[in-house]
Amino acid sequence: MGCAESLQEPIIDYEIVELTTTMGNITLKLNRSKAPISVENFLNYVESGFYDSTVVHRVIEHFIIQGGQFTTDLSLKDTNKPIVCESDNGLSNLRGTIAVARKSDPDTGTSQFFINLADNVNLDWYDDQNRIGYAVFGCVTEGMDVVDAIAAVQTSTQQTPDETVLNDVPVVPVIVLSARHIE
Repeated sequence: MGCAESLQEPIIDYEIVELTTTMGNITLKLNRSKAPISVENFLNYVESGFYDSTVVHRVIEHFIIQGGQFTTDLSLKDTNKPIVCESDNGLSNLRGTIAVARKSDPDTGTSQFFINLADNVNLDWYDDQNRIGYAVFGCVTEGMDVVDAIAAVQTSTQQTPDETVLNDVPVVPVIVLSARHIE
């Protein structure tokens, strides 16, 4: 499935970002027209160099890979203020889409993101009364093979320097060497 199909329609107003990882490159097409807040937030982190030398800290095979805030020693980087959740934008958490990771409160997303390894429609927005869901803001256009290779790495439970226990952490760190705004 290509990027346009995973986002249900062609993306007219978009940005391109390339993640260079220790396992290969992943190119993302960000949907500014459907998720302007999420795209702007992600680009702010990209352009500041925030994602450089962070790790993919969560890998759940057949579900997601997640990164965007932990350093190689699993220390947390300080983030900007949380953003409003745009999960009601009509985009679905399908295989190959990128979405804003957050805590249980919808408006808690900061720098963390995840890439869907499967069609995870259970992560979508439902209705105004139950404003839940995870905001999709783009998709992988190149490098889904890299995403799948990351999804296949061995994981374990690890402890961060502040003694938080993290599950599903790659045994051999998968490092985002750089994140660059291409166009």
